[in-house]
Amino acid sequence: MAAVTLTIGVDVGGTKVAGGVVDDAGKVLVQVRRDTPADDVGKTRDVIIEVVTELAAGHTVDAVGIGAAGWIDAGRSTVLFAPNLAWRDEPLRDYVSAAVGKPVIVENDGNVAAWAEFRHGAAREADDSMVMFTIGTGVGGGIVLGGELVRGANGIAAELGHMLTVPDGHQCGCGRLGCIEQYASGSALVRFARAAARQEPHRATALLELAGGEADAVTGPMVTAAAQGGDPVSAEAFAQVGRWLGTSLADMAQILDPQVLVVGGGVVEAGDLLMGPTRRSYRDALAQRSRLPVAEIRPAELGNSAGVIGAADLARRI
Repeated sequence: MAAVTLTIGVDVGGTKVAGGVVDDAGKVLVQVRRDTPADDVGKTRDVIIEVVTELAAGHTVDAVGIGAAGWIDAGRSTVLFAPNLAWRDEPLRDYVSAAVGKPVIVENDGNVAAWAEFRHGAAREADDSMVMFTIGTGVGGGIVLGGELVRGANGIAAELGHMLTVPDGHQCGCGRLGCIEQYASGSALVRFARAAARQEPHRATALLELAGGEADAVTGPMVTAAAQGGDPVSAEAFAQVGRWLGTSLADMAQILDPQVLVVGGGVVEAGDLLMGPTRRSYRDALAQRSRLPVAEIRPAELGNSAGVIGAADLARRI
């Protein structure tokens, strides 16, 4: 019987650094969490090293994987740019490896989460391919083909949130107009709900009550709570997000023909409010393929642990 190997996964975001020791079955044995000093490159590195050092002190680990919210180079060593952190061309792999004395790999956080779901989550029985959309404040994702992450020539592939959806549509933070991020994200959900509450306040009474009567004060959790209570404007906001998300998932099915499509991120916690209209839109968009097999859409299973699990599993493959 082969010995169980342990690796450390670290999930670095704009507000927190979460780390864990993970076994080869994807089980997190112990976790550590710290706040991210996002505006200070040196302090952020030091927090990562502190987390890894603390975890390694209690376990014999073989390697370290780091998932970072940013663009990572093809060598999985340098953070080229991180929109919510101070990193610019940051040689993170070599710095951390030298400090902790372990092999280190650095990967984009969307890729890390997707890999976790492929290996140990919603797509764990798939052996070839999966596409994952992560629906949070924005839209991220990851693609697995042939059992490997699709990273592209420069390491920055699978920016799924920036596929063009509506020509000359809403301005996106990336500089383009009409990206899917502007129509299928948590931010889009709030925008849809606020606009409808202003236009039809008599249909948004529950939502406006939660927001103190101010449409501009509506938040994502308010939209979810109101929709769960039957508020029609809030339910329709979810339906709009689901419609756009479903068509993008259908595009992925047409282009890549994956085994499984996974939807993750905070908005997925709304359950069928989002997944119901997403699946209906997906089926409608692929009606002409009714005689052919198509990927099933599944909600992600690993939640906030996906970053740690995925990073640790990728470290095992260094």
